[in-house]
This record gives sequence, structure tokens and C-alpha cells, in this order.
Amino acid sequence: MSQQTKQKDLPNNAIALKIDGAPVDLNRGLPDDAEPEFILLDSEEGLEILRHSTAHLMAQAVQELYPGAQLTIGPPIENGFYYDIDVDVTFTPEDLKSIEARMKKLAKKKYAIEREDISRADALSLFGERGENYKIEMIHDLPEDEALSIYRQGEFVDLCRGPHVPGTGWLRNFKLLSVAGAYWRGDEKNKMLQRIYGTAFATKESLADHLQMLEDAKKRDHRVIGKQLGIFLVDEDAGGGLIYWQPRGTTVKKVIERFWEDEHVKRGYQLVSIPHITRDVLFKTSGHYDFYRENMYVLNIDEDEYVLKPMNCPGHILIYQQKIHSYRDLPYRLAELGTVYRYERSGALHGMLRVRGFTQDDAHIFCTPEQAEDEVLGVIDLAHYMLKTFGYVDFETELSVHDSSDFSKYAGVIEDWEASEAALTRALEKRGISYKRIEGEAAFYGPKIDIKMRDALGRGWQGPTIQFDFNLPKRFDLNYVGADGARHKVIMIHRTVMGSMERFVGGLIEHYAGAFPTWLAPEQARIMTITDDHIPYGREVESKLLAAGFRAEGDFRNEKIGYKIREAQRDKIPYMLILGAREAETGEVSLRLREQGDLGSISLEELMQRMRSDIENKSLTAGAV
Repeated sequence: MSQQTKQKDLPNNAIALKIDGAPVDLNRGLPDDAEPEFILLDSEEGLEILRHSTAHLMAQAVQELYPGAQLTIGPPIENGFYYDIDVDVTFTPEDLKSIEARMKKLAKKKYAIEREDISRADALSLFGERGENYKIEMIHDLPEDEALSIYRQGEFVDLCRGPHVPGTGWLRNFKLLSVAGAYWRGDEKNKMLQRIYGTAFATKESLADHLQMLEDAKKRDHRVIGKQLGIFLVDEDAGGGLIYWQPRGTTVKKVIERFWEDEHVKRGYQLVSIPHITRDVLFKTSGHYDFYRENMYVLNIDEDEYVLKPMNCPGHILIYQQKIHSYRDLPYRLAELGTVYRYERSGALHGMLRVRGFTQDDAHIFCTPEQAEDEVLGVIDLAHYMLKTFGYVDFETELSVHDSSDFSKYAGVIEDWEASEAALTRALEKRGISYKRIEGEAAFYGPKIDIKMRDALGRGWQGPTIQFDFNLPKRFDLNYVGADGARHKVIMIHRTVMGSMERFVGGLIEHYAGAFPTWLAPEQARIMTITDDHIPYGREVESKLLAAGFRAEGDFRNEKIGYKIREAQRDKIPYMLILGAREAETGEVSLRLREQGDLGSISLEELMQRMRSDIENKSLTAGAV
């Protein structure tokens, strides 16, 4: 970097540079004739570098406190970092406090973090002397012609591509969060390592905000609330990763399914249903058997091999193939809430969010190239409408496209890819949707749009996906007869607006902290009597509400009314109806709303009108008028 650039143009919070679009260490410098492009500490790229550097700081602290600890990988992740470590002790929360304290001491020493290019032979020798067997294995796995580099800070050294912050003095605002087991390279046949998770931010205030969000998230944990409200259960004796929907959870699930089905039928989708198992032939044709078999459950039945379907698309293709389609028949939209089964390692299972059997909100669109853009627009509109109805208003959108420098790893022809990527781009721009274009992140079979929704705590959740597929139409020879009388390959679009029903409901539980809006609530109204004398009127009110289609339950126990109200509030009931002598005499109810408290007496007709308005308008707040 020129002296002029050093003095004049270096921002105070610059921690790295970009050269030809690639991030590099700040001390790498720029050619004198180059325009400086700095990466700032509080930028997205800057935070990623900060967190990666903090992972190194943590690894240094661990090796100082636990000599002989062997390091594997320590990448940055969303809002944090982790490092997988092979060490003879089992880390406790107290150990994490000690490691964090050592990290703070090391940061205060303000070690320079220096990059060093190194030959393969020297790298093997260096890590061999240090007893770093995992690093040696990683070096052997790298291509022979790949350049290697190490980073040093004080006595600590790590194999890494970088870049990193200039020194440990930049690492001030961090927190170690938890420790978990992780198999080396994610393979259960390998040794179990200890994975320490942490987080780091540019400012003390940002770190405090994030830690507060994590505390709030604990209170919204769907596993705790789901058990408390009787939504679902997982029984290890019955099998990990398999969700048992309890009565209240099934009610929520059915309400969502009916809404989903109605909206799809309105938009020209045809509902289908396919078996849970099928012969392996179908998935061999699709290619899943060869490339996905380790994630599939395989059964031997008679002389044949069957699989529990890991996805629905081959079954929908089978339905499409039952007739010859004209261009006049297209678009042909098939939709299903189809249950699929995929192998997940036991350590990765997490309540409703990571499971082995789940119901996929699935649909496949078969159309002509000319129809593709309008179909994408239709999916975007449906996805946004549904997510907003469920209370999500903040979205992030990504467009994953092919690697323009190497098309050899993709199915199809470049012309189709370019046309499809253009259709996705135009659809986003027509709707005025800001998006992040990610080069080289498309799947091998087609480009896609991913929409991530943010919940009440600002956390991102995987949401709708719109995926072009140039692989399956070729494998299954999917055609339509065009206006010219010739056969043409159909355009196939996979799409989902909710994803997994299990994950979606788990997300809703955390988004609402279990306090579902009236239209989704498994119990919309609870009728509570003050004394046994009021039970007959209570049963009358309950009967009328049930007959009108509302989900109502009576609490006629011989308990104090304050206790009943506290339980109803704990159970997050939107409408609480209190019945005493006056209500029984006037035919009214004393109304208490979950969010607003007591509202006084109203007629039963007015109550039902309020509830009906909540449900029809899918209001997010009970009793909104």
C-alpha cells in the first residue's frame, strides 16, 4: 500500500482489503495505481472476518490451557463461529468461562496476526512437529497444486486461507456460548470431537443485543412451549426425529393445511397424493439413488428393493407422464403436502426443526419457456401472501446462479440456464424485491430463488424456494407438443412456500412464543365458571360456540376463578370467557382477551362476531376491532 493511501485513505475501522473483488489481509497492501477498496469492521464481510479471527483466538486459548489439544476446523457461521477440537477433557460451562478469560488476556496483548505462504513440505513438517495430526490430514486432502498459507499470532499458528483482522487487539466483543459433540468430518465412523460455539460483534452494544436475543429465544424454544401446550412429542423409544402430533398440534396442522390447499386450488394447482414407498427404479431413473442413497431408507420386499421416498418430485413426474401434453395444457401445476423420509444423524436432530420424517409443502410446475416468468411471479406472490398471513413481514431474498467461469458441472445447456436466470431476475425486479445474487451457488440442475423470513426476534428461517430443474426433464424425457406439432422439453419448476410443515410450525411456535392468533389457535375460547351453580350456563355457551364452528372448551372445575384465569393465560388462550351469576342471568359473558385483559360484559352474539372477524380476516391480535 502506498504511503499516501496509508495516511489519507485508510478508514479507522478498516480491517481488510479487496483486490479484484477478493478479500485479503490489510497488510497485503494495494498496488500504487489501484483504487483502495476496504472491508470495514461492521460490514457483513467484516463481521465474517472478525468471527473467523475470534475462532483462532479461542483455539489459541484452548491450546494454552489444554496442551496437546488438537485443532480441526474453525469457521465463521451466521452471527458467530465454532471450532472443533480433539481434547481429552470434556468441556463444562466453567471451562468455557476459563477459555473466554484467557481469550481476553490474549486479545489485550495485541499480537499481530500475520500471514505466511508456505510450501506443502514445510507445512507438513511444521504441523508434524506440533503434533497436529488433523492439520496434516487436511493438507494431504488438498490438491497438490493448491497454495498453502498459515497464520501466526504470538506462539500460535494455524493452517488457514484467511483473511484475518490485523491483530488480536481488534477482538474485544465476544462470548463463548456452548459446547456440543461433533464427529470429525461429520462421519459417525470418525472420532467424536468437541465443538465450542461462540459469537463476536463489532461493538459492545451489538454483542449485548445479540445475547439478549438469545435469552429471549430460550423463552420461545418450540421444544419447551410445544410440550407445555401439547403440540407435539418426540419419543426416543419410538424413534428419534419422528414427530407425533398431539390433538392440539394436529388442530394447528389441519388449519394450516386447509388454508394451504384452498389457496393453491384458487391459483390453478391440482392436488395429488402419492405413496410413501416406491420401488427403487423410480429413484434410480431420477438419479437420487446414486447420489442420495446414504440419506435414504431402503427396504427389501419380496424380490424387489423399495425406498421410503425422500422427495415427491419423481412421483409427480409419474403423474405428468400419464398423458401426452399439448402446449395448450400447460402450465400443469401439481401440489401435495407429501410426507418424506430422510436420514439425519442423531446428533443433528432438533425438535421439529431437524427431523427424519416430515411433510413437505411441495408443488411442481410443468410449463413452456414462455410461461416460466409468469409462473415464477405467481409463486412469489403466493409465497409472500401466505407468509404475511402467518405474521412474517421481513424477508431476505437470494438468487443463486451458475458459475460463469465453469459450466461443465451443470446439467442442461447454457442457453436454458441464461433464459431461466433472466426469468427469475425479471420476476424479482417486477415485484420490486431487493435480492442478493450469488454466483456459483446454484444446484447442478438449475438456478433458484430462496426467500428467508425473519421472525419476531429478527432470526432468519428457511422459507420459500423456487427452483428450475434441467436434470429431471431430461432423465424422464418430459415433453409437450408445441404449436409447431413437434415435441419439446418441458420446463420443470420445483417450489415450496412453507417447506417442511414440522419446521414451519416449530418456527411459528417460536415466532408467536406459543400465542397463536385466533384463526390458528388450537383452543380459541375457554369458558370458565365462577361456581358450580353456573355450570349449566357454561355448558350452554360451550355448546353454542361449538355449533358455530369455534374451538371452545369449558373449564368447570371446582377451582378459584383466579387460578383458572392464570392457567388459561399460561395456555395462551386468545378468548377467556368468565361466567358468574350476572352473566347467567343476562345471557352475556365477561370477556378477557389474552393481550388486552378484561373488557367487561358483552353479548354472546357480539363475542361470536368478534371471533368470526378474527378468523375471517386472519387477524394477528385477538379481538382486534
